[in-house]
Amino acid sequence: MLGARGGWRALRRCPSSIVSSSSFSSSFSSFSSSSSLPREQRAPAARLRVRQALGAREAAGEVQVQGWVRSIRSQKEVLFLHINDGSSLESLQVVADPSMESRDLTFGSAVEVRGKLVKSPHKMQNMELKAESIRVVGPCDTLSFPLKAKERHPLEYVRQFPHLRCRSNALGALLRIRSEATAAIHSFFQDHGYVHIHTPIITSNDCEGAGELFQIETSNETQKSAEKNHFFNVPAFLTVSGQLHLEVMAGAFTHVFTFGPTFRAENSQSRRHLAEFYMVEAELSFTESLQDIMQVMEDLFKTATSTVFSRCPRDVELFHKYVAPAQKGRLEQMLKNKFVTISYNEAVEILKQASQTFAFKPEWGCDLQTEHEKYLVQHCGEVPVFVINYPYDLKPFYMRDNEDGPQRTVAAVDLLVPGIGELCGGSLREERLPFLQSRLQRYLDLRKFGSVPHGGFGMGFERYLQYILGVDNIKDVIPFPRFPHSCLL
Repeated sequence: MLGARGGWRALRRCPSSIVSSSSFSSSFSSFSSSSSLPREQRAPAARLRVRQALGAREAAGEVQVQGWVRSIRSQKEVLFLHINDGSSLESLQVVADPSMESRDLTFGSAVEVRGKLVKSPHKMQNMELKAESIRVVGPCDTLSFPLKAKERHPLEYVRQFPHLRCRSNALGALLRIRSEATAAIHSFFQDHGYVHIHTPIITSNDCEGAGELFQIETSNETQKSAEKNHFFNVPAFLTVSGQLHLEVMAGAFTHVFTFGPTFRAENSQSRRHLAEFYMVEAELSFTESLQDIMQVMEDLFKTATSTVFSRCPRDVELFHKYVAPAQKGRLEQMLKNKFVTISYNEAVEILKQASQTFAFKPEWGCDLQTEHEKYLVQHCGEVPVFVINYPYDLKPFYMRDNEDGPQRTVAAVDLLVPGIGELCGGSLREERLPFLQSRLQRYLDLRKFGSVPHGGFGMGFERYLQYILGVDNIKDVIPFPRFPHSCLL
C-alpha cells in the first residue's frame, strides 16, 4: 500500500488526461457533473448514512443511501419515500418518479437509493434525496409484518416481537441512547484517570451473597451430576458483581472501574428486576471520606445524563413526550442542583412521622424497602437523595465501621432517585485488618500487604436508563427480552 507521500508522488506522475489538479481537488458534491456518462463509467456514489444526509449543509452530487422504508406515498407525478437506517430517529425523504414504484417497494422493505442530495423546500427537514434509481434489496410482506406504518405501537405490544422490535421508533431510540450512555460512562472514567478492568463473568465467588447465583455446568456435568466432577474443579457461577476483583486491582491502581454484565437468579417477574443486567462499578484507593465516593456518583450521573441529552436530543424527546411527559423538567432541575444527603437515622424518623401507611413498618435496624425509598425522595422534593451511615448489622462485613457508639453504623451510602428508589450503592471498605479479623476470615490477604483506605460503588445501568427516560417496566430498556422469546434469536 502506498504511503501518503508515495501517493502524492504517484499522482504527480499521472498524465493530466487522467488526473488533473482541478478534478482531484473537487469534493464529492461535484459528482453530478458525471451524470451524463454511462453508469458503468461514473465515479462511485458517496455512501451516506441517513443521519449524515439529514445533517448535510450543502447539496451533493450522486450519493447512495441504504435503509428500510418507513412510509411510501404515491401521487400522479411524484413518489415519496421515507427511509431509515437506524442512525437517527428522523427518516430521510426520497423524492422519485412514479415509474420507479414496484410491487416489492413497500413499508418495511430494504432498499438502496441512488440520487442527488438537494435542499428540501419543506420546513421540517433540511435535505432530501432526489432519486435516480431505487433497488429493493429485501422485500417485506406488509400483511404479516407485525409493525404497521403510521401506528404508534405501545411498548407492551412490541415486547411480543423481540426479533423485530428494534425496527420500532421507541426501541430504535432506546438502543441509540444505550449506546451513547455507554460511551459517556466510559469517557467519564477515562477523563478522570480510571483504569478499565475486564472482570470475570465466570467466577467461583458470590461476592458476599449479593444475590442468588446461576451455577455453570457443562452438558456432561448435567447428565452425570451424581459424579460431581466440575469443569473448573470447583463450582462455578455467573458473576453477581465485579467488586471483589476490582478490590484486588485497587491494590495496584488508585482508580479502577468495570462495566459489564451481571446475573442474579432471583425468580422475579416484577417491573424492577432483571436476571441479566449491566453494572457500572468503581473503586477508589486512598480515600477516607464517604463524601469522595458520593461526589463521583453524582458527577458520573450528571455527566452521563447531560451527554445523552446533548447527543440524542430527539431520541430522549420521544420518551419524554410519549412515555413520561413530566420527566424532562424533573431531570433538568436535578442537573442544576446538588443532591440531598440525609443519614439513615434521619430517614427512619422521616418515615415514622409520615402520614402514609407503609406495608413494611419503618424501624431502626430494618432495611429500607422500595416504598420507603420512594417516599423519602418525595419528601425531599423529588430530587436524588443520598442516604448514608447504615446500621452495622444491616450491611456486608467489608463496609467500614464508623465506631460511633451504641447505634453502631458503617460508612455506606445508597443513592435514591424519583420513581425508582435505589440506583447506586457504595461504601468505604474496611481496610483495618483487626476489624476484619473479628468479623470474617475472608479477604485477609488483601488487607495484609499494603492495605490502604478505599471505597467504591455500583450502579445498575438499566435502572439508570429506566429513570432518565421515565420507563415504567425495566424490561423495555434492554435490547432483547429474556426467555422464552429470546430463544428465537
